[in-house]
Amino acid sequence: MQIMMTFHEPEAEFAKRANPAEAEAYWGGWMAYIGAMNAAGIVVSGAGLMPPDTATTLRLRDGARQVQDGPYADTKEQLGGFMILEVPDLDTALDWAARAPAAAAGSVELRPVLPPMPNG
Repeated sequence: MQIMMTFHEPEAEFAKRANPAEAEAYWGGWMAYIGAMNAAGIVVSGAGLMPPDTATTLRLRDGARQVQDGPYADTKEQLGGFMILEVPDLDTALDWAARAPAAAAGSVELRPVLPPMPNG
């Protein structure tokens, strides 16, 4: 089964990415985690995301575009990245999610990936 994990972190954790005093430890934790998943052979794809202030949100209202700079919701946790995993079951995905650096300070959401849509 394919599971998407999304990693959500509070702004203070997210800020460690760019802070020279904290960046090495922050990225070191993520590199070790991602390395372990790659070694286990469960990673299908994934990517980190640029900071929320680089986001653009689009909504259609009455046929008109509404474009907003920044993330789509006011939240205390910010989406930092995602991974698509191929695992045998949800329990295995939960075990991996519990090891994510984001789990300690933020959250990790798990969601099954839809199967491909039929052609026709």
